[in-house]
Amino acid sequence: MIKKALVFLIACAAPVAAQINMPDPSVINGKAIPAAELTTGTITVRVVREALGNNVVGQQVTLTINGETRKATTDEQGRAEFKGLPAGANARAEADVKGEKLQSDPIVIPSSGGLRVILVAGLADVAARKKKEEAEAAAAPPVKGQVVLGGNSRIIFEFPDDLMRVYYMLEIVNNARARVDIGGPLIIDLPQGAAGASPLEGSSPQATVAGSRITVTGPFASGVTTVQLGFQMPFNSSSITLEQKYPVPLEQVTVGSEKIEGLSFSSPQFSSVGDVKSDNGTPFVLANGPGIPAGGTLRMQVTGLPVKSSIPRYSALAIAFAIAVFGLWLALPGKTGARDAHKKLIARRDALLTELAHIEERSRTGRQTPKDTARKPRVLAELEQIYGELDEASPGAAA
Repeated sequence: MIKKALVFLIACAAPVAAQINMPDPSVINGKAIPAAELTTGTITVRVVREALGNNVVGQQVTLTINGETRKATTDEQGRAEFKGLPAGANARAEADVKGEKLQSDPIVIPSSGGLRVILVAGLADVAARKKKEEAEAAAAPPVKGQVVLGGNSRIIFEFPDDLMRVYYMLEIVNNARARVDIGGPLIIDLPQGAAGASPLEGSSPQATVAGSRITVTGPFASGVTTVQLGFQMPFNSSSITLEQKYPVPLEQVTVGSEKIEGLSFSSPQFSSVGDVKSDNGTPFVLANGPGIPAGGTLRMQVTGLPVKSSIPRYSALAIAFAIAVFGLWLALPGKTGARDAHKKLIARRDALLTELAHIEERSRTGRQTPKDTARKPRVLAELEQIYGELDEASPGAAA
């Protein structure tokens, strides 16, 4: 799962196109939105039908505040205004639009500035129409067409335990009203070296991952098909160059990561690279760039990577060499009693070496557990004792 900090990055990296689009009325219905431009102690309640802009004029609105009610009527903009409300008071706005009762969430009057509330009538009708349209579209034969990777698509990096994990949050957008057949599945090959790729929770079941290839089967429904996956990119130096080819147009490039010391992104295709901070002060690196045409490739360099030590790898090689040497030694002729004793020591040693190798591997891949941390010194101590006994009993040792 992606960390909550990166969820913040996804939100703050919203492209310009998303800023232009009107918000979903069902999301903001009944919510109190801070409005610093309003006089302190003021609430405006806007009543609309089905969508923002469809103002309900002349509608009576009731505001219940600390058990008392106030009433006001909406103006040409569909707004009813309440002034002089005491800071800290609890309130709720209500309206009855042609028999449909609308109610806001609980409201607390702020000590500075005012609040704007929107009440939306007809949301149930909108949902019913949308469901009917989706059913009709699903029943209708698909049409030939194209899809794009929408502007909300982005690439997110994480570096847990000095590993690089990459997450693709892709939105395949079909702007047609009907399902679209693009002539086959949408296939995206991940950058060279990508390992352990797998879909994330929330990804469309149309998307499957095999090795380093993403296959999204069609046809594609009208709107957005979400594809989310994660993979690991091994690296052995402080910088790495990634290349990602896109088979369909990408409307906007957005790349981000929680900032670690020295980390930076660079690409000729980035128009801006900078730092942003979450509400709790967590720093992020964010890069943006214009869209990429179908068949185009995003080339970017990631620098300032946390390079891991090669000691565990060399330790594993040394252990393998030691096993080979002792295997050859065992093949030499010797006394039966000594051979049996050595066999027991070797069996125990091999078991400990295998256990140690597993601990080292889990440490190298960031999967080390507290049990591993406690067990490793004991394994090394027992191995040291066994090697001492083997040295004493080996040919050429003092009689």
